[in-house]
Amino acid sequence: MLGAVDWHTAQPMRQRRGQDQRPQPSTSDPVGRLMPYTMVELCWKLSICFFCYQVVSGRVTREGHYVAAVYEHESILSPNPTALVDRQSALELMGRNLDIYEQQVVAAARQGAQIIVFPEDGIHGFNFTRNSIYPYLDFVLHSEFVKWNPCREPYLFNDTEVLQRLSCMALKNKVFLVANLGTKQPCEPTDPHCPSDGRYQFNTNVAFNDDGKFGMFTCFDILFFEPAVNLIRQYNLKQVVYPTAWMNQLPLLSAVEFQQAFATAFNVNILAANIHHPTLGMTGSGIYTPVKSYIYHNMESYGGKLIVAEIPVITADYDTNLEINERFRDNLHDSCKTSTSGSMDDQVCFKEGEEIPGRVSEKGNEQLPPIFYAEMMYDNFTFVPVWGEKGEVHVCANTLCCYLNYRRAVLTDELYALGVFDGLHTVHGTYYVQACALVKCGGLSFSTCGQEVTDATAVIDFQLWGNMSTPYIFPLLLTSGITLDFADHMGWKNNHYFISKNRTSSGLLTAALYGRWYEKD
Repeated sequence: MLGAVDWHTAQPMRQRRGQDQRPQPSTSDPVGRLMPYTMVELCWKLSICFFCYQVVSGRVTREGHYVAAVYEHESILSPNPTALVDRQSALELMGRNLDIYEQQVVAAARQGAQIIVFPEDGIHGFNFTRNSIYPYLDFVLHSEFVKWNPCREPYLFNDTEVLQRLSCMALKNKVFLVANLGTKQPCEPTDPHCPSDGRYQFNTNVAFNDDGKFGMFTCFDILFFEPAVNLIRQYNLKQVVYPTAWMNQLPLLSAVEFQQAFATAFNVNILAANIHHPTLGMTGSGIYTPVKSYIYHNMESYGGKLIVAEIPVITADYDTNLEINERFRDNLHDSCKTSTSGSMDDQVCFKEGEEIPGRVSEKGNEQLPPIFYAEMMYDNFTFVPVWGEKGEVHVCANTLCCYLNYRRAVLTDELYALGVFDGLHTVHGTYYVQACALVKCGGLSFSTCGQEVTDATAVIDFQLWGNMSTPYIFPLLLTSGITLDFADHMGWKNNHYFISKNRTSSGLLTAALYGRWYEKD
């Protein structure tokens, strides 16, 4: 079981991360038994989302593949989450959500699923106060030496009804089950971190199964080095389970867009389950491999969605893209090689010490498109318009310069722009971003660039590259209707990272290099 963050004492992400670190108990076995683990867990709070992780275990019974399921759940919410209720009332509400979970576990098992992942906040909901959520919390066992099967041994501990039901679902259907719930744990006055009411309250992921190895984190963990990146690197993980309650923000941080980028960047499988509340901008779940995805994004209708897919097991005997990136950045003097094939992928070549081009074209008398500024993702991006059927443009900010070669299949009445941002993002969290982004604007005026757009018709060949200062680069490629596309090529060439695509599968919304410079957070 994954112990998580204390709802009372943990610090919001915008204040600083890395506080309130303490070990927590347990994973689980195939019959729903909670078992201990030895890894120290780091946890933080972000509004109603909390940061936590653990290595958990899972079984692969089909040679080279496994059948995975994720469920995007429209949770039944408390009509008044700040009101104080008794335990029985809380159990009645959570029971309605658990009834749906049980139906989906049965449905997934019938389709051969060996693992199912449910979203963050799916059982109890959100927008509680510290006191009002208390009746919804299960007791969490804090011991590295006690093995406990909640389904078979329900009498051992009080206030464990939710754990018991989840454990029995896993046991009866013989599946690996990952779910998120609220838990509590008493603490002693001698504990300097113990809140004044004598208890910790956690946002907790639990897993029921035993062999194999999965990484587990939740919410916005995926954006940070601790825990997500360090977890993958420390344990060389290739399979990740990810319950989340993610609010989409276009054009760079829709759920399916970034989940796929993370899977591609690290060469991992991600089983991501998001909550489904379209009015809050919450949707986007999927089963992701580095080169293929099975996704659900629906802002129009209500109700849950079960996704089941067979995917290959990614082994740990080859490098991730980011590990390769780091080696490239350690060797910045590779010779400059070019090709006459005409492919956009072969046109990125910067000789050592080459100067950044000026704002005048190679012809010397033709002015390049004008630079302008617009807000995107709450950050002040520097843009240049992408006009015409084909061309080359570039734009710079601080130390980062972004370059684009492009060709449209058909010239449409749509405005695109190439934007750059190299700085500290400070809204809804504080973290450093380096981004090169080709985006469709909301209209035909410069002021609409950076707005949220969901539909496009322009099919574009492009190569996008930049002199990124971090190896942690997530390739985003989003097309019309919030669908995903995959780059033809990506990687480092002479200290510039590039992504290229010959003819997007449909109208292009976003093509971006989203770099996270963790050391500058």
